[in-house]
Amino acid sequence: MTTYLLAGGGTAGHVNPLLAVADRLRERDPEASVLVLGTAEGLEARLVPARGYELLTIAKVPFPRRPNRAAVAFPARFRESIAAVRRIIGDRGVDVVVGFGGYVSTPAYLAARRAGVPVAIHEANARPGLANRLGARFAATVGVAFDGTPLPGARLVGMPLRREIETLDPAARRGEAAAHFGLDASRPVLLATGGSLGARRINRTMVDSADAITAAGWQVLHVTGAKSEVVDPDVADYRMVEYADRMDLALAVADAAVSRAGAATVCELSALGIPAAFVPYPVGNGEQRFNAGGVVSAGGAVLVDDADFVPEWVDATLLPMLSDAGRLRAMGEAATSVGFRDGTDRMVALVDEALGEPGGTAPSGA
Repeated sequence: MTTYLLAGGGTAGHVNPLLAVADRLRERDPEASVLVLGTAEGLEARLVPARGYELLTIAKVPFPRRPNRAAVAFPARFRESIAAVRRIIGDRGVDVVVGFGGYVSTPAYLAARRAGVPVAIHEANARPGLANRLGARFAATVGVAFDGTPLPGARLVGMPLRREIETLDPAARRGEAAAHFGLDASRPVLLATGGSLGARRINRTMVDSADAITAAGWQVLHVTGAKSEVVDPDVADYRMVEYADRMDLALAVADAAVSRAGAATVCELSALGIPAAFVPYPVGNGEQRFNAGGVVSAGGAVLVDDADFVPEWVDATLLPMLSDAGRLRAMGEAATSVGFRDGTDRMVALVDEALGEPGGTAPSGA
């Protein structure tokens, strides 16, 4: 029996691909032991047990960004985290560590190296995080979601997607999806979303442009997120929801999208061939702009800075795009050309290769 230790967490960008891989490992070998390493504070603390996996937690030890009391305590706390993972590896007979980035991945990689256990890594963002930059130096295999991600030995596998997205047939589910959201399946739908917490600029501009977009013949499905500051514009053909618990149905009914450029969102839209206008999150290290780079270069999406996504841009750029059916078809085909529906299987193949199993059919280098 193989024992897998999957390390990652903190955000949905780490947890969701981890769970997709965990599910596939369990599906193909119900006797395998699939353990998850995370923290008690991250999103994994809720999602992992709910999915039926054992969550093993270690302390969250962020790398210090400035000289302060936390920086002084960091070395000892970090060594304790490595030692804790090393004990887990030994006590549970872990055969391979599969890392997805985040706070817990760095001690997991170092503990695995000291224990002589192979490491397989998945990097979801085009601009890799610190943990995966370190782990990739000695990992047996490294898979990336986006072509050109600068990690040693990286191979393009795409994003491990949820089963309901991986197998989604939008045409077959369109009627069900439209009914779920109170939309007309015979008319085009623009999906607008800024992620689980929402995006202030996307929310504000979409509401301010509600009349113009619906007057152009489009319906709007606007997922505002939990911290929205906008109110429903009360416009016919405009559906506003705080949270879409059936995001598969939202994607099934979408003919185009306006969204942030988080790695999972970019990969899901590309895999399904949905043309998009990406509005990258303007704070942080700029990874969202890089995430969207491949599909934008292929012609499957357009990119607009957060500050520029205003009603005037909608009028000048988005509405002409939505009014050109031929362009939208071409964009959808271009998006599909750089998307992956089999990212989960491709990443599992890298895990098999790290274990030295002959069944691995890992993709060639990116």
